[in-house]
This record gives sequence, C-alpha cells and structure tokens, in this order.
Amino acid sequence: MLGTACVLGGSIAGLMAARVLADHAHTVLIVERDDVEADGRPRVGVPHDRQGHVLLPGGFAQLERWLPGFTSEALDHGALLVDYKQQAVYLGDAQRLPNRDMSILAGTRPLLESRIRAMVLALPNVSILSARATGLDFRDGAVHAVRYARRDGEHVVGADFVVDATGRSSKTSEWLEQAGFPRPRLHRVRTDINYATALFERSGDPGELPLTALAHFDGPSAPDGLALGTTLVAEEDQWMVMLAAYEPARPPRTLEDFRATCAKLPPVFGHAAGGQLTREIQTYRQADSRRRDFTGLDPFPARLVCVGDAVASFNPIYGQGMSSAVLHASCLSEYLIANPLPQGMATEFFDMQAVVTDAAWALSAGADAARLDALQGVEVSVELEQQRWAMDQVVQATLSDQTVADAFSAVSFMLDHPSILAEPALFERAVAANERMPARR
Repeated sequence: MLGTACVLGGSIAGLMAARVLADHAHTVLIVERDDVEADGRPRVGVPHDRQGHVLLPGGFAQLERWLPGFTSEALDHGALLVDYKQQAVYLGDAQRLPNRDMSILAGTRPLLESRIRAMVLALPNVSILSARATGLDFRDGAVHAVRYARRDGEHVVGADFVVDATGRSSKTSEWLEQAGFPRPRLHRVRTDINYATALFERSGDPGELPLTALAHFDGPSAPDGLALGTTLVAEEDQWMVMLAAYEPARPPRTLEDFRATCAKLPPVFGHAAGGQLTREIQTYRQADSRRRDFTGLDPFPARLVCVGDAVASFNPIYGQGMSSAVLHASCLSEYLIANPLPQGMATEFFDMQAVVTDAAWALSAGADAARLDALQGVEVSVELEQQRWAMDQVVQATLSDQTVADAFSAVSFMLDHPSILAEPALFERAVAANERMPARR
C-alpha cells in the first residue's frame, strides 16, 4: 500500500525493518553511510562489531521467521549452532543449571550481519544507497522526504514511510525539534563498561568443555575486577573471548595479561585463549545505556518510526541489542498489517515496541542502577529494595532449581517477559531453593 519507504541505516535493525517494509511498499531504499560491498568485514559505523556478540534465542527465532533459511545460510558460511548441552553459565565459581532446549547461533557480528544483508538485498524491491542521511522534510504533519549527502552534493528523495535505524547517534530528535515537533524524552543510565575481545585459533580437542560460556562476577572477589567473561566458537575454527569490566577496572590489553586473566576463569576460557592469536585484541568503551521514549508524544509526524539503538541501546554485557532489533521489526509488521495506510503518529507501533524495550531495559538498566546505587550509597525506597532482593533470590536459585533456571533463561534470552519472574509461586520456589543451600542462605 506504500509507494517508497526509506530506512536510514543499514545495520541489523535497519535491514530487518527493510525486510518487513518489503511486504508493504513498492520500493524500499536503505540509506547507509558505510561501504557494505566488503562482505563480512567490520564496518566503520559499528565500531563495537569487533567485540563479542550473541544472537539470543528470542531474536534468533524471529530472524528465522522473517528470513526463512537464514540458519542454513549462516551455517554454510561458518556459523555454528550450539545446543544447550554445549553451553554453560557461571555465577562466580558456581555453574548455573542448563538452558534447556535453547540453542545459540554462534558467529561474529560481521558474519551474521552480512548474511542478513545478503538475504534482504536479494528481495526484488529492496536496494541500498551509499550516502549519509542529513535530514527529514515534513508536510501536513507527516514525513515527506529524506535528505542525504553524497560526494556530489545533497539530494532529496520522496518517502511515504521512514524508519530511523541510525543507532545511538540518531539525529531524529534534532530534526523533529527543528521542524517544531517535541523531542522524545532521553533517559540515561551510567554503565562505564570497558571490554576487550580477542580471536584465537581452535586447536586441540576441548573434551567436555562447553562451546559457549558466560561467567558473571560481582564484588571484590571478581578476578582482575571483571564483571563478565564470555567465550564462544566462531567461524573459521576460532574462539572469540570477551572480557568486560566496569570503571575504574579495565580488561587486559596485552596477550600475556589477557591469557593470565582467562586462566583465573572457568577452564574453557584458558583453553580458548591458549590457541594461536588470529586477530589483535580489540577494546571498546560504552559510557551509558540510552533510551528515547516515543510514547505519548503530541504532536508527532505520521509515517515515521525509530528502531534499534535509535530507540534504546543497552549495556552490551547482556547481549540484547541484535535480538531487540529483530523484535522491533516484528512490532513494525504488526503495526503495518493493522494500518496499511498509516495516518497520524504510529502510536500502536511505539506502544508495542515499548513492551520489548521495557523488558530489556528492566533487566540491564535495572541491574546497572542497583549497582550504581550500591557504589554511591544511595538510599532507595523499601519497595525498590525489596524488588532488587527478590531478583537476587531468583538469580541465586538458578544454581539449584531447574524450574527457576528455565524461567530466568527464557527471560534473559528474550523468549519471555520479565514479569514472570515476579510471580509469587516462582519467587517462593526460589527462596525455598536458596534456603536449602546453607552457603547462600
């Protein structure tokens, strides 16, 4: 029902939005500033794509829904499907009960993104333009055109629908304000997270060691100040190992120190880091998590929505970014099916999207806020203190109660809403499980 739809940004969020729009528009144009001809290589506009990434089962399921055969395509190019028996999650030195029946598609971010891009651009009505979006034009309360710049100057293309997928640095708020519309409210939670990732050759038989592992640490006993360590298999017979730490701690940057830290973690980390280094250690820092709230704005231009990190970018140690982007595309599909000729603000879309964003934000930003309050000695309400204590009970119970572990895995893997963790029966079960463990009573 739409003529031309424009997507600003060709990362995963933009590509998946383009896939959905292909069912509703005659032409879909992706405006992407990076040169994406170099298939499978890191992109300048995504400096963190050299770090460890994971496609959570919730996003994985939706990705296969929108791009049938994606899993096979990714596997053919070197990705690996890791079932629950080959996964491990550690809380300090203790191993959590398994993530039953939840497979993870393992591979580097450039590999996964390149496969998504290839499948989306194979659609006959989708194309990509190498250019930088510079503004939006509005008419009669709706977005009317996209302005973009190339080496030969600035151009304008008419648009019947626009999706902003330009990430954390999105300029849509400024463009809205310049046109007389209110800016979305911006929320920030300090993270000050530093992380470093290295790739190693997979050599030797790992035996009973898992193929993906996450190790969470908290407090002064954390090895070398780490908050998280992850290791997972990657394409071309490699291990990808990522170490993350909150300020003032920093993950190691030299190979010697990196291996020394890995030796203090569960055995799979030392095994993975013991291989031949295949890519230099890459570091990155994220200062904060950001969320732009598009609900309740009035007025707001019709036929304009935002997705991915342009809406919310989370603390990367929770691995929610790629999966959130895919789920945003599913929300866009539901909205366009119900509104084939959208008029007025996309209220229904933003409300649906907020469910996804709220769920991810509650886990990551909620935990970061609790950490900051503890560090700064901030007094919180009794209600909030009880909520945080209850969540801690659930997390600790994942070490000993499979039912609680299954529920927590479903939430952390974006297959279920965090509200299930507040159900009285589950909470009571978690408390009872912890009371049976004297060391954690």
